[in-house]
Amino acid sequence: MPAIVVVGAQWGDEGKGKTTDILGTSVDYVVKPNGGNNAGHTVVVGGEKYELKLLPAGILSPNVTPVIGNGVVVNLEALFEEIDALESRGADTSKLRISANAHLVAPYHQTLDKVTERFLGKRAIGTTGRGIGPAYMDKIGRLGIRVQDVFDESILRQKIEGSLRQKNELLVKVYNRRAVSVEEIVEYFEPFIERLRPYVAETELMLNEALDRGEVVVMEGGQATMLDVDHGTYPFVTSSNPTAGGSCVGTGIGPTRINRVVGIVKAYTTRVGAGPFPTELFDEMGEYLQKAGGEFGVNTGRPRRCGWYDAVIARYAARTNGFTDYVLTKLDVLTGIERIPVCVAYEVDGERHDEMPVSQTEFHHAKPIFEYFDGWTEDITKARTFDDLPENAQKYVLALEELSSCRMSVIGVGPDREQSIVRHDLLD
Repeated sequence: MPAIVVVGAQWGDEGKGKTTDILGTSVDYVVKPNGGNNAGHTVVVGGEKYELKLLPAGILSPNVTPVIGNGVVVNLEALFEEIDALESRGADTSKLRISANAHLVAPYHQTLDKVTERFLGKRAIGTTGRGIGPAYMDKIGRLGIRVQDVFDESILRQKIEGSLRQKNELLVKVYNRRAVSVEEIVEYFEPFIERLRPYVAETELMLNEALDRGEVVVMEGGQATMLDVDHGTYPFVTSSNPTAGGSCVGTGIGPTRINRVVGIVKAYTTRVGAGPFPTELFDEMGEYLQKAGGEFGVNTGRPRRCGWYDAVIARYAARTNGFTDYVLTKLDVLTGIERIPVCVAYEVDGERHDEMPVSQTEFHHAKPIFEYFDGWTEDITKARTFDDLPENAQKYVLALEELSSCRMSVIGVGPDREQSIVRHDLLD
């Protein structure tokens, strides 16, 4: 049975949570391989809205074992706040498992994230301020604290001391902040230790054994392709690899075990934070998409920047991730728009680019070249087959399929789990 990777194809917020939730009714494990509580999902089940930040979307499916993989950076305070919120609404979180090798976000990571952003001024990246980047910096710099470390106070103290030796120099001498003591960080982690213990497992072995038994594992990437630290719009990116290859690193599942790579793409485009965005709208239509699509960040509440569908990015994402399928979300948001532009190429200094420009400078100055498609006025939220869609909506989907170099296997026509049209079974 398959290992399936679910990846955002744009700048995030495409609807990965809903897709994973749909798959979750038919799979055994859903794993979050990267990111932290900076990457939120909104999932609607039976009219009930759930906002998930650190937990995998599969946690809402009773037959699924949700897993936080080794590639995630975990804020324990945020984790248990989220668990408590779900349990207060009747959800069962007891099956959650967390990799012992996942790294932890400490309070000083959050402090550094915020002061660094302010220090950058006009060059600020637009982070969530949740300490994700600094936690990953410690991981790569071999100064990180892992989940397993909190169960050995001696090791925990040594690691905190090693990390703070450098950071206190920065906080005091560069950012004019007070030094952080080892003791206060140990005390911060102490209340979480016994509650955390039952959730911790050797998830890398557990997931591979599940595949050996013929069970289905879904890897639910946080953020998205254009936020990948290597393949995204650097430096306006996240601090991990949310592309398909990063799912292997963040779970311990080898690439030969992956059967399907599913890209999630909106019927238009959004992004949060700073950075280039060729199809961005600055007029009333941009405001319309923002309101009609509910384009506000799950974590921050920040309004998302909105623009038209960018087929250049969709092709790039399909190639970079090796997508086998696309899930097209929020098609219903476009209902009522008379003519719908789609970016098919860029113009940079008078030259046409059908693929992503090589340099950041060129991408920053890229102007969209549009093709236009007739819209529709019919309500499509009750459509359950492709033939239920109005003719112009069908033509739009088929055009995006051709322009994006990947088949559109599922089409979202509303926020609820049931509001989906399946053209090709993602588990087949």
